[in-house]
Amino acid sequence: MPKKLFLLDAFALIFRAYYALIRNPRITSKGYNTNAQFGFTSTLFDLINKEKPTHLAVCFDTKAPTERHTDFADYKANRQETPEDLLASVPDIKRIIRGFNIPVVEMDGFEADDVIGTLAWEAADAGYEVYMVTPDKDYGQLLIHPSVFIYKPPFMGNPHEILTAEKICAKWDIERVEQVVDMLGMMGDAVDNIPGIPGVGEKTAAKLLKEFGTLENVLANADSLKGALGEKVRNNKELAILSKKLATIITTVPVEFHEENFRLKEWNKEELIQVFTELEFKTLGKRILGDSFNAFQSAPIGGQMDLFGNPVIEQEKKNKTSEIKEALTEDAGTAGLSADKNIGNTLHNYQLIQADAIDDLVIKLLAEKEICFDSETTNIDANKAELVGLSFSIKATEAYYVPCPADKKQTEEILKKFSALFAKEDLLWVGQNIKYDLLVLKWYGIELKGRLFDTMLAHYLIEPEGRRSMDLLSAQYLGYEPVHID
Repeated sequence: MPKKLFLLDAFALIFRAYYALIRNPRITSKGYNTNAQFGFTSTLFDLINKEKPTHLAVCFDTKAPTERHTDFADYKANRQETPEDLLASVPDIKRIIRGFNIPVVEMDGFEADDVIGTLAWEAADAGYEVYMVTPDKDYGQLLIHPSVFIYKPPFMGNPHEILTAEKICAKWDIERVEQVVDMLGMMGDAVDNIPGIPGVGEKTAAKLLKEFGTLENVLANADSLKGALGEKVRNNKELAILSKKLATIITTVPVEFHEENFRLKEWNKEELIQVFTELEFKTLGKRILGDSFNAFQSAPIGGQMDLFGNPVIEQEKKNKTSEIKEALTEDAGTAGLSADKNIGNTLHNYQLIQADAIDDLVIKLLAEKEICFDSETTNIDANKAELVGLSFSIKATEAYYVPCPADKKQTEEILKKFSALFAKEDLLWVGQNIKYDLLVLKWYGIELKGRLFDTMLAHYLIEPEGRRSMDLLSAQYLGYEPVHID
């Protein structure tokens, strides 16, 4: 079995993970953006599972300036300021990496590219197959060593790709991977703000290298180049040499490849449980740690905090929210629920109500003053949704489900049987985002006449920031994990 070392370019993967979810960010119940943590962890776990590396390390840039910044003050100066929530993700990601017992490698004065380049060649010389995990094109220059490859992880539906020296040469239209830095010296790199020779693009640079072999030879023969191209090359010789230096990955960083330090080991599950719980990695946590993992096992009941994390205790605030808190939490104690409760280990009585039993159910519900209600539908857009079923509950751990046929007329006949209940004015309907249910029913000509209590709105009053899905609120306030929609 070959010894395989995977070296991850941390920030390249973190940025990619963050922006991949930018339109649908993952926000915890405390309002914390976990795009980067979630995406990076998924990539790391999938890599370990599918590629079966024997050794692995994650390499980071540091805040310290490098020689490139000394040589060229505008190096990477055109990059947008990093979002604060992305920067805030880095300590979490390092905790996750260490939870997997994987080394974090970084060195002041050098970029992650340099650290990876140095380690890659050291390990390759020691007999390893080395895969540099990055989408960055600059790494192609390191494929001079025949045992070093670029591993581009899957992204946005595209499968992973392993780049060899041959593929790099074909991509750049060059003869040798050493010429990657010559290409960058002439065409520059907008991502890192490497200037290159103004007006010289990728095709022109490749054409010049076919004729002259290296950037230095191109510059030495600048007088033989005619027209505007010759003028551009002659006027920017120093800029081209500087650009090639900026693009060259350093392979002499004072880091060493220690075989045992980089070997994959047993995970520190306690650390992973703690950080996954803090980040509310509900599904991903189960996928990595098993079904026993509960992302809300230590989640505190929500409440408003002051700037120092202490509960707000002013009497006015207590008076405004105590009634809502009581309505949300009173069943938590009486039902005996704890953080690990679910349908599989909790006694329950859920009844399927067919058409011939609806009348009896309506009589039972009409005697109540408060009913929990939810609709099951075909679409998250209430204006496009059709009813699949109705559910009612009047007592903890007991509920009734009424299926609705696909035929709309048949469903309307079922709804008519509930008309007296829907029209009752001295009834409190309790729902989660009940506005959605009201709109769905309106398309069937139904209007609830009673009063309304919405747990989603109630939670907003208690805790304005963060997500408030039913699954989250159930886990946080009742210690109960609902049945998943799938």
